[in-house]
Amino acid sequence: MPLDLIDSAPAKINLTLRVIGRRADGYHDIESVVAFADLCDRLSLTPTGELALAVVGPGAGQTGADAENLVLKAGRALAARVAGIKLGVFRLEKNIPVAAGLGGGSADAAAALRLLAQANNLATDDPRLIEAAGATGADVPVCLDPRPRLMRGIGDILSAPLPLPRLSAVLVNPGVALSTKLVFSGWTHSAHPAQPLDSAVLPNRQSEEQILDWLAGHPNDLEAPATALAPAVAHVLAALRSLPGCRLARMSGSGATCFALFSSAAESAAAAKILRANFPQWWIVETTLGGRDSD
Repeated sequence: MPLDLIDSAPAKINLTLRVIGRRADGYHDIESVVAFADLCDRLSLTPTGELALAVVGPGAGQTGADAENLVLKAGRALAARVAGIKLGVFRLEKNIPVAAGLGGGSADAAAALRLLAQANNLATDDPRLIEAAGATGADVPVCLDPRPRLMRGIGDILSAPLPLPRLSAVLVNPGVALSTKLVFSGWTHSAHPAQPLDSAVLPNRQSEEQILDWLAGHPNDLEAPATALAPAVAHVLAALRSLPGCRLARMSGSGATCFALFSSAAESAAAAKILRANFPQWWIVETTLGGRDSD
């Protein structure tokens, strides 16, 4: 019996998200600085038999039908590109909320591709692996090697890893699921459209103060349409901004999860304790943002 292969699928956080414009194909061009949280789904692969999936964990009931799961979609996408590929049975421990702006499904798909690559001795930079990631979903390529990066286009144009320091954070979701498609459809051109980022001034290993100042000037353009669809997002942001030590509070992705950044893990833990006491119905997690090898 082959040994199980195991990998983690970290939640993706959009530290910034500018919408550049709507494309002719209906998608939107974006620019987003992303980092990854210590909060992870866990995925294992028993590399034998037909492609299959079992889902367990706190979020198992939210994942929907297996046929729609991105883990299986990723497996099929790679199988279509690699003749004679060895597949198998995946077991997903689902900890990241679904439809929450945290890229959980994309992270799971990326982990599935990494595990299949390991089982089949494929290099991590194999073009077929990268092509399968893009075919699975727009956010899967950035999750394939989960380190801080600048995403452009529809998520398919990635910078080299950004040397961001690790940032203490609290993640909050009010129990609201938001459709990415509906949130983007509510976006309208601003009188002051986003200007393309200059890669020369992207965050780097400067002081935390400089990085937070830089992030403060680059918002999430989807907060307004998300709040219009789910007013609870505004309540979460207000609660986060009122916390002692909160340096920056913002929505991630298309929502409804929001994050607050703090100067230390002790401050983020204290803030999470306050939130749990005041809003016991919310999903609240203290974590650290960065990515693999981003310490």
